[in-house]
Amino acid sequence: MDKLKKVLSGQDTEDRGGLAEVVEASSLSWGTRIKGFIACFAAGIVCSLLGTLLLWVPRKGLYLFAVFYTFGNIASIGSTVFLMGPMKQLKRMFEPTRLIATVMVLLCFTLTLCSAFWWHNKGLALIFCILQSLALTWYSLSFIPYARDAVKKCFAVCLA
Repeated sequence: MDKLKKVLSGQDTEDRGGLAEVVEASSLSWGTRIKGFIACFAAGIVCSLLGTLLLWVPRKGLYLFAVFYTFGNIASIGSTVFLMGPMKQLKRMFEPTRLIATVMVLLCFTLTLCSAFWWHNKGLALIFCILQSLALTWYSLSFIPYARDAVKKCFAVCLA
């Protein structure tokens, strides 16, 4: 029956290449995708919370916070790869509607880690963590229809 559905919907072709067979054989089931998403997202939350707790460690706390917070956010974004697949995730990240938000998120990730590891500047690390949160919020809002417009209007009303 499934074969008939594929043929009638135009999804099945007789001459399938080896790559199509490999992709079909290596794709994850929906249950495995959900488990991978939950595990990766939970790891991201744990890293972010651990970073927040490590903020109070004397001398190295801010560096540890910046690193764990950034890795937590990367894991949280990476968790959606399990739901959509890596190529679809990359395509959606770099769509024109969210291109600037994606670039800002990736730039904030990079600058946060640079300020912690190479520049050893606690103030910059903290600023980039804050900017990272704002960029991630704006990026996340791009997946909700009209959410960015609502936020813009809300700020316009509040600031007017």
